[in-house]
Amino acid sequence: MSMGKRYKAISATVDRDKTYSLEEAVKIVKANAKAKFDETIEVAMNLGIDPRHADQAVRGMIELPNGTGKSVRVAVFARGPKADEAKAAGADLVGAEDLAEKINAGEMNFERCIATPDMMGVVGRLGKVLGPRGLMPNPKLGTVTQDVTAAVKAAKAGSIEFRAEKAGIVHAGVGKASFSEDALAANVRALVNAINRAKPSGAKGTFIKKVSLSSTMGPGVKLDPASALTV
Repeated sequence: MSMGKRYKAISATVDRDKTYSLEEAVKIVKANAKAKFDETIEVAMNLGIDPRHADQAVRGMIELPNGTGKSVRVAVFARGPKADEAKAAGADLVGAEDLAEKINAGEMNFERCIATPDMMGVVGRLGKVLGPRGLMPNPKLGTVTQDVTAAVKAAKAGSIEFRAEKAGIVHAGVGKASFSEDALAANVRALVNAINRAKPSGAKGTFIKKVSLSSTMGPGVKLDPASALTV
């Protein structure tokens, strides 16, 4: 079956006008993830904010209870004992000026960047390289820290960063199609609750407007936000 026909057949199982409960949505999305690879299950949330205003920015970090299902390469800027600590915790790349030189030369084979506070003078000069990729260490996200062991282990265990884009939409992967329905539901619930707790002071009216769940190759399924929120 061609991709177009397969997508149409899968789309026919989803009622575009219906808003599903978390359990129903997970069941449908998981059942429709029939690609030859282990599809990523993704959440898209439309928030009632204008991220251009500083008091309406939404950003944070959440450790998913069941991980993301993918290995994360972690780079750590640290010296001396802290560099040894990062290596022992499982960091893939550890260094100081030498690591900065590699990054400036285009070596960007990592998905999370952590730094000890004393290294921010070095890291700050990489803003134009790391910033656009969302890799700049940030104390608010726990990626500028003295506790590099905890930060590295959290990144490896499946902590993800969420950030509202210009249109007020947050996209995040919450697991793989091979996960159980319960594991996916728990991850979705953790993310939705974390974003709800991150509601900025400037947000007015309905904060979580729409939530959609989908797999890499599958159609979106409308999710009732209330069914994912912990009362």
